Amino acid sequence: MKKSKKEKKSWWIGNGAAVLAVLVMVSCSIKPDSPQNLIENEQETRGLVNLFGPMEKSNPNAENLARTAFDMTIVAAEEKLNLTVEYRTYTAENYQEKTYDDVALDRIRNDMDDLYLLNPDSIHILGLEGRLLDLSGLENTKNLRDVVRIANTIDGKLVAVPQEIVANGLFVNQDMFDQYNLQLPNTPEEFLECCRVFKENGIETPVGANRWWLENFVFAQAYAELYNGDTTEEEILALNRGEAKYSDYMRPGFIFLQEMIDKGYVDAEKAYTYEAIEGEGPDFLAQKTPIVMAFWGAANTDIAYGNPDFNLKVIGFPSSRGQMPVVAITGYGISVNAEHKEDTIKLLNDIISDESLKLYSETNKVISPSKNVEVDCIPALKPLNDRISENIFVLGSNAGMRLEQWGNTCLLVRDLLAGATVDECMEKLDRLQEETLEK
Repeated sequence: MKKSKKEKKSWWIGNGAAVLAVLVMVSCSIKPDSPQNLIENEQETRGLVNLFGPMEKSNPNAENLARTAFDMTIVAAEEKLNLTVEYRTYTAENYQEKTYDDVALDRIRNDMDDLYLLNPDSIHILGLEGRLLDLSGLENTKNLRDVVRIANTIDGKLVAVPQEIVANGLFVNQDMFDQYNLQLPNTPEEFLECCRVFKENGIETPVGANRWWLENFVFAQAYAELYNGDTTEEEILALNRGEAKYSDYMRPGFIFLQEMIDKGYVDAEKAYTYEAIEGEGPDFLAQKTPIVMAFWGAANTDIAYGNPDFNLKVIGFPSSRGQMPVVAITGYGISVNAEHKEDTIKLLNDIISDESLKLYSETNKVISPSKNVEVDCIPALKPLNDRISENIFVLGSNAGMRLEQWGNTCLLVRDLLAGATVDECMEKLDRLQEETLEK
């Protein structure tokens, strides 16, 4: 006869002791050298690393190449080092109004994990707070490109290392440029002229923008000379001492953005609320707008811009030195108070080895942080890749600058989109610099 739920509950309560007794007798009857005990002992001897990142471990059929590439390197390291990596992940619904950066900062300040994937502004904050382990001593950091060391070194300490170099560029519809006999722009003036022609020919918004990436225009114009000249270290030192102002570098870029807004080349209201790719992406793919901005990997991914119905080209942002890639380096950092510090150091050292980075970069078709690993790129990315290969770029994040760059500039650009004047934005930047120097 079928038991009711109440009867089933009573059965478990009434017979729980008997079930437990059987389990105890079975466990006592297992010999010390049985296979079950061998499995338990093996699990106990494996190292453990707790990793906090934005996504869960991929399932075998996942289509996310970036995540699959990372998982492949982690699995290889687990086997080689006899480790288990536990993924602790961020999901928006769990944290509601908190961003990934907010949660990451909170977790590392409370010593909740061992290894963290961090955005540039978080690396800067945590490095200055002394919460990230100095990775300079890891054997495989000797293979890193200089740009990685520059971007993630604070007070002589390398505080984070990436699996890829994230290069941002302009994604352009070459067919639309050809239709109006336009050359791909090199300078700010040439860029504005292209926008004028598009606008006059009925294209409502020549530049599709979101609330995160317009600062790339500012960085390209602000730091083209600084990073590609002979006085980089001296100029950064002057900024850190307050002998020079960031506003003097950034003002031309903000004036440029204001002109784009005033002339309707950018829809400020939409850009203020649009998320990256999700907002402006559909119009770009539908060939309603000829220009957007994104990161290198978006050209390889079908869910972004990897399979358009037109001739795609990815170029640098306009600057006094021509098309300029903007590099913003994320990275993996280890908490100074990591519970499993030694195992975490071994893991990170392994996944930044040339062998592991080659696997990651070839799977993802991205720029490797190792100077020994080169990967062929798709034709659309060749213009951007050529500039980076020539060692021509600017940094959108530089932990060696006392004033954090990426996050602060992003917020200032949002102020501009919301109606603040260029002067108001620069005054706020000056105050930020003063406050930073006082700390």
